[in-house]
Amino acid sequence: MRKEFDIREVKSFYDSVGWQITEDGVYQNARYEDLRPVSRAYIHKCHMRINRYISHQGKYILDAGSGPIQYPEYLTYSQGYSYRVCLDLSYVALQDARKRIGSHGLFVVADVANLPFVDAQFDDVVSLHTFHHLPLAGRKKAYAEVFRILKPGSSAVVVNGWNYSPLMDRAKLLMRVGDRLFNSKENSTPNTSTSSEKNISAANDNRDSEPRGTFVEKFDAKTFKKEILPQFNSEILVWRSVSVRFLRAVIHRGWGGKLFLRILYRLEEWFPHYFGEKGQYPLIILKKKEG
Repeated sequence: MRKEFDIREVKSFYDSVGWQITEDGVYQNARYEDLRPVSRAYIHKCHMRINRYISHQGKYILDAGSGPIQYPEYLTYSQGYSYRVCLDLSYVALQDARKRIGSHGLFVVADVANLPFVDAQFDDVVSLHTFHHLPLAGRKKAYAEVFRILKPGSSAVVVNGWNYSPLMDRAKLLMRVGDRLFNSKENSTPNTSTSSEKNISAANDNRDSEPRGTFVEKFDAKTFKKEILPQFNSEILVWRSVSVRFLRAVIHRGWGGKLFLRILYRLEEWFPHYFGEKGQYPLIILKKKEG
């Protein structure tokens, strides 16, 4: 049964669960990413795609739903701006964000669907894995709010996941085979992983791609294009075409995993619109025209 939306519950989840550090030294929320060495280069390059679509100049960039800025690549998004405005419901997240960026940051506890800023104040906006915590009406309002606070000629880059990916649907059999083959192999051979690899594996053992215990609502590309995109000058590109579930089931060291991901990344670069709509994680670009 899907949870009903309650903004207080979302805040409570991240304060008490999502942004708490585990005994392995990672955030609880890290279990929804693949941090294994075999996937590291691919994940890094996907994170860095954000930088292509923002100007890296001006006074303010808004990080809407910043969390604690948990990955090193996230720090690069605000290079070139005077200030990174970190906005989040979670006070715990903003405390950690302050530790990472110090005086470069301004920190605001607020809701992405009700931004406490006047019109046309931001040179660019980024938002990763945040809007899926809103129902459809709130999602529409969040996009409208982001558009409102952008300066003319500026861009917003939003990353979220589809609830249905044709590519991942076609890969279901491959993922089932990978689960059986590699789980069986791992359970029948001595564990020679380093301590850090064991910690990363433990943090990523949950193969679901969305947080449990809080409100999440995602849409497919068709619904999204119909309900939200027509209002804006926008396009759908690829952020990452495969899910964490796919990576952990199919991509393994010693089995050509790194080579597969290099090829996949190149295909995403060649066909960004196709993989954005058919893959798992789209990169939504909103561009506010001059005038």
